[in-house]
Amino acid sequence: MKLSRSEEELMNHLWKLKRAFMKDLMEEYPEPKPAPTTISTLLKRMQEKNFVGYEANGKLREYFPLVSKESYFTKHIKGLIKNFFNDSPAQFASFFTKKADFTEEELEALKEIIEDKLTKKK
Repeated sequence: MKLSRSEEELMNHLWKLKRAFMKDLMEEYPEPKPAPTTISTLLKRMQEKNFVGYEANGKLREYFPLVSKESYFTKHIKGLIKNFFNDSPAQFASFFTKKADFTEEELEALKEIIEDKLTKKK
């Protein structure tokens, strides 16, 4: 399941904080801050999608992520590759390296990462 842009923004704050009360999440937003009811609605939707859990602490709820940032990002990238690049990581890499306008040093660093991964697969 995918998060909306607003939910992703809130989830990024929660991943950063690891555990947070509503006031902690509100403090993460720049001015003008969203209304507390907006954040509450987003949290409820994210709970329904099983991205966020909470523990009751008296009358307050302490929220925490149920999905890691890495796991979410991995699924998101795999979906992009499947839907936009004919399920071909090579097409994705080709597009990514052509359109991102990397420096030679950045491309060399990517090459080293790929070579290291290939070595570990053997």
